[in-house]
Amino acid sequence: MDYMIEFEDLLIDFIPHNEVTSIQPYGKGHINVTFLVTTKEKRYILQQINTKVFPDVDKLMENIVNVTDFLIKKGVTTLEVIRTSDGRAFTEINSQYFRMYAFIENSVTYQVSESVEVFEESGFAFGSFQKHLADFNASSLHEIIPDFHNTPKRFNDFLKSCNADRYGRLKSCIEEADFILQRRNSLSRLTDSIREGRIPLRVTHNDTKLNNILIDSDTGKTKAIIDLDTVMPGSLLYDFGDSIRFGASTAEEDEPDTAKVHFDINLYNAYKNGFIRAMGDAVTPAETDLMPYSAYLMTIECGMRFLTDYLSGDTYFKTKYPQHNLVRCRTQLKLVSEIEKIFDLRTIG
Repeated sequence: MDYMIEFEDLLIDFIPHNEVTSIQPYGKGHINVTFLVTTKEKRYILQQINTKVFPDVDKLMENIVNVTDFLIKKGVTTLEVIRTSDGRAFTEINSQYFRMYAFIENSVTYQVSESVEVFEESGFAFGSFQKHLADFNASSLHEIIPDFHNTPKRFNDFLKSCNADRYGRLKSCIEEADFILQRRNSLSRLTDSIREGRIPLRVTHNDTKLNNILIDSDTGKTKAIIDLDTVMPGSLLYDFGDSIRFGASTAEEDEPDTAKVHFDINLYNAYKNGFIRAMGDAVTPAETDLMPYSAYLMTIECGMRFLTDYLSGDTYFKTKYPQHNLVRCRTQLKLVSEIEKIFDLRTIG
């Protein structure tokens, strides 16, 4: 496909004074379609926004602009939204929505933790992200995906997908479904704690995978946090737990051989040390106590989401083959079983 021709009008809207020399698919994201745009002067990231996942593009981009502008004013390196010729944060062509960011040069991402030091740095990165936004008014943000980390509701959605079994897939994942059903009474501790005021409501990233951190290629230190689509009001523990469920695994999220998938307690401790070091006294004792539980909760929630999407016909996460979401679910449930062996979750919270 000749992307130069397909996106000609769109590119002119964002960068009218730069000659584009190439445009190529880029990255491994599940949701949006991403391209690397190269001009004679600099590079950019162009994304087609998935409006099935993010139907209200105005609110989506308002969140991103408000958070990035806030961080930029503090001198924090972050995504730089490129405005269109008439000052908008996105453009629409043929009922498709696009946005552009400046490309952050001399940076790399990791799919799995290559060392304990890398993962501790990622903990410091997301802890710093939380600390920088501690005085941002979280109530001003739109809830882009309602009940995004409302795990009890995620469980109800999972039950509905099992009962409907629209595509006849339940028979291929009975063991995984039973695993989740057996843990139905362990899923509400964070939502209860927020509702009862035992932990604070914060601005959270809500997708704190290791590969959403840009690392400086030379220093190995964090340059920026990316993928801000799910920035919303939430709990610090959503960010912490999601980082652990992705980064403390010894394998990639879609590793088909679960014998390679293990929960690494050394990586957990390294991330926790980095995260708390960055936040200092901004983290509360109640949040610290719930950190092991949050690792469990975010991992089983993600497994439920993958399995729900598999049963529902793969409408949310991009897949490369028919059982891709089921494979992803199995990696998460393997991690859950190992987390349970390490922590006595009954005494937490």
